[in-house]
Amino acid sequence: MPLPDRRGPLAGIRVVELTKVWAGPYAGKLLAHLGAEVIKIESRSNLDEMRAYGGVDIDAAPYFLSINQEVLSVQVNMKTTEGLDLVKRMIASADILIDNIRPGAMERSGLDYESLKAIKPDLIQCAIKMWGSDGPLGYQTGYAPCFAALSGLTALVGHEGETPKGMNIRYGDSTAGALAALACLAALHHRESTGEGQFIDLSAVEAMTSLVGDSLFAASVTGTVPEADGNFHPEMCPHGFYPCSDQSWTSIAVANGAEWRALCDVLDAPALAADPRFAGLAKRLAHRHELDAELAAITRSYEAADLAEKLRNAGVPAFKAMSSMDLCSDAFLWQREAFRIVSDNRNGTRPIIGPSWRISPDGPTVERGAPLLGEHNAYVYREILGLSEGEMNDLIARKVID
Repeated sequence: MPLPDRRGPLAGIRVVELTKVWAGPYAGKLLAHLGAEVIKIESRSNLDEMRAYGGVDIDAAPYFLSINQEVLSVQVNMKTTEGLDLVKRMIASADILIDNIRPGAMERSGLDYESLKAIKPDLIQCAIKMWGSDGPLGYQTGYAPCFAALSGLTALVGHEGETPKGMNIRYGDSTAGALAALACLAALHHRESTGEGQFIDLSAVEAMTSLVGDSLFAASVTGTVPEADGNFHPEMCPHGFYPCSDQSWTSIAVANGAEWRALCDVLDAPALAADPRFAGLAKRLAHRHELDAELAAITRSYEAADLAEKLRNAGVPAFKAMSSMDLCSDAFLWQREAFRIVSDNRNGTRPIIGPSWRISPDGPTVERGAPLLGEHNAYVYREILGLSEGEMNDLIARKVID
């Protein structure tokens, strides 16, 4: 059955995904949110781990639902010769192929870029691997915590004098996925200009390292190796998060004397303003730990959002540290359409995190939730590949469509 026409700047672009878990699917989701038709190749015998994560129904796993909106699902058993041939036919009809499967797996299956160019000369292929597709470490595989640790990020996240904390979110996966989508867009522009496809070899570790910022080469300039230092800022003090009465936190950043005096006025803390330890930026920096303790004792009696608003009204940069529940109920984000309502085949309607851009006049359609396994078999096999109903049923009976 034909699907509704896609809208958005990538309408008419077809993407085939050989991806699992988070980084590859995140890239596919971003392209789908720009209007591309994204086809995820799956099989019941070789599931994306996110379909099984949490021990729930493979069509209702929350992590899979959260990352695969507007993506189509087609089943094919790639361990069979016929299955691989079907995959190659799908790729031949596509503009972009994204994979983040184990190093060497694409080559062993005859899906390396040089082989695929023979069937689709202007193909754009993006391979996402931990260390890239070649080099002495190209054989290694890993997950987001590995990317963060190896990139240098983990060592920079934590409080001063403590063991580095790292992060408990898939920042490495989403970063690599976002940069993969960006590279695919650049390759599409190159193809539009030259008619040539491209092979994109993306290292997730290098993607993370590129975002460490000035810390990467700081030692060569300053002679000091950067370490985790919490919320310390060399030119602002106070600068950090402070506890409030509702078990939440408010971030405060003071850049000059006027903001310092305004902070003390809002907190009704004349003693703090008169304390010689905090007279001027240099002294506040020298006594920042004592200052943080003094402020924390005062802010505990305030509600976080109310305190932040009072400080902003007085000219002091301050915001409540938003929890997930705060974000989900934030009226501004809903008004901005940061969240969208999508419909799942089985699970009804639900909110998702939508695209973070607004495109006019023809923005993308984001209405469909994550697909059931093989939900779009008929569309891919009948409409795109042109198989008859009998041919398709035969493939299902022989578990080529698995």
